[in-house]
Amino acid sequence: MKKLLIAALALAAGVAPAAADVMQTIKDRGTLIVGVKADYKPFGFRDPSGQIVGIEPDLAADLAQRLGVKLELVPVVASNRIEFLNQGKIDIVLATMSDKPERRKSVLAIDPQYYSDSVNILMTQKAKYTDWEALKGKTICATSGSFYNKEVEAKYGATIKAFDGSEKPLFALKQGECIGYLYDQTFVQGKLLDEEWKSGFYMPLPGILETPWIMAVKTGEDAFGKYLSETTQDWFKKGTVVDLEKKWGIQPTDYSKRMHDKANGS
Repeated sequence: MKKLLIAALALAAGVAPAAADVMQTIKDRGTLIVGVKADYKPFGFRDPSGQIVGIEPDLAADLAQRLGVKLELVPVVASNRIEFLNQGKIDIVLATMSDKPERRKSVLAIDPQYYSDSVNILMTQKAKYTDWEALKGKTICATSGSFYNKEVEAKYGATIKAFDGSEKPLFALKQGECIGYLYDQTFVQGKLLDEEWKSGFYMPLPGILETPWIMAVKTGEDAFGKYLSETTQDWFKKGTVVDLEKKWGIQPTDYSKRMHDKANGS
């Protein structure tokens, strides 16, 4: 009752009560809860046993090990990952989230950004296009909530047909509802590693709109954010991200290699 009274008086006086020590809360709980993708190979996807695996789950596991706690992975999609974070359902978003000013207004972004990617299209081989301008008037499947949907629609005149997650637009692509799936280039590369996509699909266009990805925590969790920032810098120094790209079958990006060199004074 006394604590509630103090909090009420503080709010009445226009003073926000001090934020809880999030890292201590995680340690007391004994579990770090991280929101990751479960439909985005090789960054977060389900293996044959149903377990979520990939580059970002591996990074999340490293964080949990550093904190000395267990790891719980919560599957998220583009349209709910920030909501889950701010509702307290997860401690961290580590889910292929592009760095955009409007997102930084809703969360505390961790700098330096842990990854950077381009945008591309997984396209049916029946569609013979070699430049983005040729997409004018064509229907492109996409994932709801992706920042580049409106940009591609406005700049290249394509018609965007958006779905939740990545499985639904991929299914729509196979059903002939669109000529291609607009998404992150690393995801497209990952799909082309799968037997079911090797035949009949390809990536003929150059990547565009290179954009870093951010890991994020709730606004106000500055101490936790500082810890995650230092951890990210350690990942770059040790080459952790580059090693995980190789482990999961994609070519290391220029960004990952550049940040590794920078962290080691090269």
